[in-house]
Amino acid sequence: MVARVAALRVWLGEFLDYASFSDFPFAPAIREALDGLAYNAPTPIQRASIAPQLAGRDIVGIAATGSGKTAAYGLPLLHAILAAPRRPAARTCRALVLAPTRELALQIVSSLRGFAGGWPLRACLVTGGLPRRRQIAQLEVGVDIVVATPGRLIDLMRAHAIGLQATRHLVIDEADRMLDLGFLATVRRIVADLAPERQTVMFSATMPPAVVALANQLLRDPLRVEAPAEREAGPRVAAWAEMVSLSQKPRRLLAIVNAPKTTSAIVFCRTRQLTEWVHRALQRAGVPAGVMHGGRRQDERARTLERFRNGRLSVLVATDLMARGIHVDGVSHVINYDLPDDPETYVHRAGRTGRAGASGTAVTLCAPSEIGKLRAVEREIGRALLPEMCRACMPPTRRKRRRGASGDPPCTFRLPDEAAVSPPPPPAAPRAPATPPRQPPAAPDG
Repeated sequence: MVARVAALRVWLGEFLDYASFSDFPFAPAIREALDGLAYNAPTPIQRASIAPQLAGRDIVGIAATGSGKTAAYGLPLLHAILAAPRRPAARTCRALVLAPTRELALQIVSSLRGFAGGWPLRACLVTGGLPRRRQIAQLEVGVDIVVATPGRLIDLMRAHAIGLQATRHLVIDEADRMLDLGFLATVRRIVADLAPERQTVMFSATMPPAVVALANQLLRDPLRVEAPAEREAGPRVAAWAEMVSLSQKPRRLLAIVNAPKTTSAIVFCRTRQLTEWVHRALQRAGVPAGVMHGGRRQDERARTLERFRNGRLSVLVATDLMARGIHVDGVSHVINYDLPDDPETYVHRAGRTGRAGASGTAVTLCAPSEIGKLRAVEREIGRALLPEMCRACMPPTRRKRRRGASGDPPCTFRLPDEAAVSPPPPPAAPRAPATPPRQPPAAPDG
């Protein structure tokens, strides 16, 4: 556990008095904005973490993706800025939010501006892939909040375009993802320039040892706020897997995305090359699809994401760049074209649907050669994804292919195209025969 973290664990339910956002003592501008956004009941992580932050506590928040973390730290942050309105000095910011990816940083800025309502929030987005001069010009006059990725921020700090000595609020979002992307050392260098008199909030989906060590170093007597882990995609997400040979995956994918109930879908692939190939296949079939991965330019990715949000694209093919932190409401389906190497990534992928109280569907297309990965996912979420009738087609985990054999062994189970949006029903129990079957005549003794 975190060495200097207080032994007190705040379990959800201790702040049940906050049944509505109106129960929190937010500034009037924030209250009006929340009313306009139709924010009524806070999520569990919001109920548990907002009140301690309003009291000035450092927070370590542990919650799965899609649990409302942006509002959990964004609303108290805006309240603190509105409670002490002052113009920041040139090349400084009053609050800093660090995010691991450009897309997440862009979304955080958009959410904060929405939470601020009509109040003129001075927020600056500092990420790679955007004009550096424009960011320097914004920082020149001073801003309220900087939302940044670590790489571009440290670059501007070295160029003396921004100083952090006057920053009194620090938020580190998706800390475990920062670790995965190799940003931990950069984060430490950034935080070294901040004043020690600050409030620090860290949110993470998991707490690996490196993130625990970072919390030890950066936070002062923090309160640990942990939402109960939901290892499945979510209570409103119908999730299952289908056994499909590699050669049949494109046809099955088309059947799912063309089903009447598939209004908006994200298709996940492990590699950039496969993502591009699937995108081209969908376009050739006449499906309005876009593609997102780290090899695309930032402006292309931003345009694609915006077109998907506003409904001009019905399908988005993406690598796991989209699996965490990118929130698009109204996604009806998540389709795993292949299985991820890390079973936990499946949970984040499936979490892109079933958001904001809506229902969703997560379908995994599993080739027989991916059975090992599927079994790892099933252990991670604690339940089976394959229907029983399909498990009869599963090869053993270790199987030597007979010389001369080619391709994956066929599976006898298929969902009909019109049932692509519903999980397969359990197999019916065999009917008892009306009359007992005739027995063959007994062989004579001797």
